[in-house]
Amino acid sequence: MLITKQAALDYHAQGRPGKLKIVATKPMDTQLDLSLAYSPGVAYPVLEIAQNQDLAYDYTAKGNLVAVISNGTAILGLGNRGAQASKPVMEGKA
Repeated sequence: MLITKQAALDYHAQGRPGKLKIVATKPMDTQLDLSLAYSPGVAYPVLEIAQNQDLAYDYTAKGNLVAVISNGTAILGLGNRGAQASKPVMEGKA
């Protein structure tokens, strides 16, 4: 399969920038929704997690997150191109 420079740049530039997006998993439509999601409603899961850290898997996205980190010094055969230049590779890995 031949990947051209223009095809790769077009792919990465089309639509919204980046390869990933985050969407709400809970309703965020009403004042009540927002109060439950943030303050004051967030206090209750905070207190429960403080008592039992395993509950973070029940009340947060902890079990569904991953970090892909690079300083950009070894980008897929391209060498040291810096942290910002490594972002397309890190998004692809995610």
